[in-house]
Amino acid sequence: MLELDDIQHILLTRTPALTGRYEFLTFDQPEAGRAWITEMLTTVQSAADAVATLPASARWVTLAFTWSGLRALGVSADALASFPAEFREGMAARASILGDTGANAPEHWVGGLSGEDVHAIAILFARDEPERQRCVSEHDRLLARTPGVRSLSYLDLNATPPFDHAHDHFGFRDRLSQPVMIGSGEDPTPGSGAALQPGEFILGYPDENGPVVDMPQPEDLSRNGSFMAYRRLREHVALFRDYLTENAETTQGQELLAAKFMGRWRSGAPLVLAPEHDDPELGADPMRNNDFDYQDADPLGYACPLGAHARRLNPRGTAVNMNRRRMIRRGATYGPALPHGAPDDGVDRGIAAFIICASLVRQFEFAQNVWINDKFFHELGNEHDPICGTQDGTLDFTVPTRPIRKVHKGLPAFTTLTGGAYFFLPGLRGLRYLSTLGS
Repeated sequence: MLELDDIQHILLTRTPALTGRYEFLTFDQPEAGRAWITEMLTTVQSAADAVATLPASARWVTLAFTWSGLRALGVSADALASFPAEFREGMAARASILGDTGANAPEHWVGGLSGEDVHAIAILFARDEPERQRCVSEHDRLLARTPGVRSLSYLDLNATPPFDHAHDHFGFRDRLSQPVMIGSGEDPTPGSGAALQPGEFILGYPDENGPVVDMPQPEDLSRNGSFMAYRRLREHVALFRDYLTENAETTQGQELLAAKFMGRWRSGAPLVLAPEHDDPELGADPMRNNDFDYQDADPLGYACPLGAHARRLNPRGTAVNMNRRRMIRRGATYGPALPHGAPDDGVDRGIAAFIICASLVRQFEFAQNVWINDKFFHELGNEHDPICGTQDGTLDFTVPTRPIRKVHKGLPAFTTLTGGAYFFLPGLRGLRYLSTLGS
């Protein structure tokens, strides 16, 4: 039975937020960090609270910490050593494993995210802009009366029309394929696979292999917690649009090429079910838009290319041990929309996402290394993920067609990683444990 009153809401709820802020903090003094947590605890909702108050809530707050942040708060050396090596090292130190090289390398990251001064993140999702502004003002006042806690940087979420948090700046519908865990009260939609054991995502529960005994210590800190990989991707919208225009003669051809890159039409309709033309009704129907597989319906990629983004990140029946690779994704867009037909304006816009899982190595790092940035995924030979993979101008993208396949040579980078970090997401009990260290 899931302890819903102890699990932070972000693990189990999708909020109807339209804006928000990610604030990255550093603790100069452990007692100041603990005082900050004590006050922030009054704003953090459990999964049970979030579900009960969802219609009336105007804001949703989540707190998480890096390994260096736990150390800065005064967590004991023995407890710190019990956390997995990848979390202790941090995302920046594992850049070569993740494929974060070239323009994506940590030395180019913004907001101080490549250093050890990132200790915590406060995630705010707000229903509207006035509520975001109110919450930011409240937090600014908290920081002002808590010397020893500083804001290192922040990212405001600015989902302006025609986009919202369900679409990225390229115009693709998001939030379409999420795993469901046993005990959450949610039923999987057709084609999404069976509900998974909660230990795949939350510490302290059995996973798909059975009971889990190797957990960070003490249990008061780790139980009902999870690990979270933060990724900030800048989307080069004008470049993406120009590429489509230059490589397809008609508007329909451009839309089809965009869908081939993604594996779905912008509406969310999967290419496997709508191979020639978009079907917005299909894309908007959760009972149909995931009800397909690749092994039987499209084994050679004539509908959805073998290296398409959606096919890489969820290979469905074509991957071994798929239930051990699933991840929960949360996040939002940031930056203003680029008007249709407008040239590149130099403004930073993109997606800032969290990938939540019980094992950063087995789930997140596997996806980055084997699915996103493996040239030989499905024996392709010289390809990375066309949307979020590392691109240096030397890689390809293959679109199977009859009688001759189309190979796009020297694919440009449509996105650039500009920040990332590994966080631990404690349960409410874990937050209280951190707030009382040293007392």
